Amino acid sequence: MTEKISFREKIGFSLGDAAANFIFQTIMLLQLSFYTNTFGISAAAIAILFLVGRLVGAFADPVMGVLADRTNTRWGKFRPWILWTAVPFGIIGFLAFYTPDLEQTGKIVWAFVTYIFLMLVYSANNIPYAALGGVITGDQKQRNNLFSIRFVFVVLATIAIQGFAIPMVNHFGEGDSAKGYMITMGIFSALAMIFFILTFSWTRERVKPSPEQKQSLKQDISDLLHNSQWVIMFLVFLMIFIFLAIRNGMLLFYFQYYLDPSALAGFMNKLNSSLGGFLAVIGLAGENAVASDSVFGITNIFGQLAAILGIVVSNLLVNRMGKRNVFVFGLGLAAFFAAMFYVVSPSAILMVLILQILFNFSWGITMQVPWAMMADVADFSEWKYRRRSTGIVFAGVVIGLKVGLAIGGAISSLLLKWYGYVAPPAKVSWIDQTPKAVEGIRLSTSIYPALAVIAVIIILFFYKISKSRELQMQNELAERRKTYTN
Repeated sequence: MTEKISFREKIGFSLGDAAANFIFQTIMLLQLSFYTNTFGISAAAIAILFLVGRLVGAFADPVMGVLADRTNTRWGKFRPWILWTAVPFGIIGFLAFYTPDLEQTGKIVWAFVTYIFLMLVYSANNIPYAALGGVITGDQKQRNNLFSIRFVFVVLATIAIQGFAIPMVNHFGEGDSAKGYMITMGIFSALAMIFFILTFSWTRERVKPSPEQKQSLKQDISDLLHNSQWVIMFLVFLMIFIFLAIRNGMLLFYFQYYLDPSALAGFMNKLNSSLGGFLAVIGLAGENAVASDSVFGITNIFGQLAAILGIVVSNLLVNRMGKRNVFVFGLGLAAFFAAMFYVVSPSAILMVLILQILFNFSWGITMQVPWAMMADVADFSEWKYRRRSTGIVFAGVVIGLKVGLAIGGAISSLLLKWYGYVAPPAKVSWIDQTPKAVEGIRLSTSIYPALAVIAVIIILFFYKISKSRELQMQNELAERRKTYTN
């Protein structure tokens, strides 16, 4: 019998991803805007920064995977790294959004140093955390449930960032966005450190390699490169995070420059009135609120709540249809609703809200699935080659994530430059943009990222770990493990 995983342990594991997303979602959603509009760095410099920083992080991932697989402590292989990196993660996450008073060259150097260190500490924390999800349990049903709860917490953290980060920046900054970012990121970074410590304390590692397995980096890499399902998942993560980096990086610009300001203000006032002034109480409405930022926040809150429903639906569907089929279904819906943002009228704010809800519901269906599939890929490697290297399997795929973010972030910056976007001067939140720049923002929020999702759907048709194969691997591996766990 597989040991049953307690609800507290599922919560503890999930808090780790919530913690990472306090930083990760801010990078995805706000850092492009922060660097251009608050810190005052050119789009060309940011494009290079995103590409170099994320590639450095990507190349650190396999090193971290190898280190984690070879770590042996009384706490396990992966949990100690989450504890060791908790405080550095929070500190560097804060410093990446701190704005020292420097000349342009000094600002660029500061941004490069803090961003690269952030990518390195993210690797040291996130690779062991990702691998931890593959060793808490080998039971497919419990694993699916574990990842479902994990991504509910991811969504809650995303709500905090997408819904409240900009209003918090405006509230704490009182017109000074640099001060606002500093205080806001101080709060999120402190929470991240606490959550990582709870993840370490409340989880256990149960799936272990055979004690007779000899460590061989050459063999680990050979197994990885000959694992066709790993190659497929690498490409899947690459394209998914190109999609997310482009769309999420451009979404705030879409609200600020494409949607009609008077329509945004009217929508927010009506919504605040219908809620009895509640939005003004929490800083999303009122005379100090910026309509585009407030509607952006409230739209993302509703969207992320829809994503939780999508995660619940996903868990039910996965147990019946299998992971790949559910993944393809959710991605198809998400690509369609993302593309629909292109045809929305600038004054149709309610339609934007509806589309964001539908998009996030669809994306919620997909959120847990690729990570659960990665745990299956680690099982597949052990099942096929009789060697388990969970850390390097996850690290190899997270390279795809980082490279995707690097490419997507660079594309976002270059698209802004290509279409002629002009950043506002210091302490000015908005200036007029040319029709060409607005069209570029519109395309980059909808059509361009949707093409990346279509590529993922095509790639997934080559993925061969079906539901029946999952159960076969689970049962055969459980029998093998009895010989060295009893």
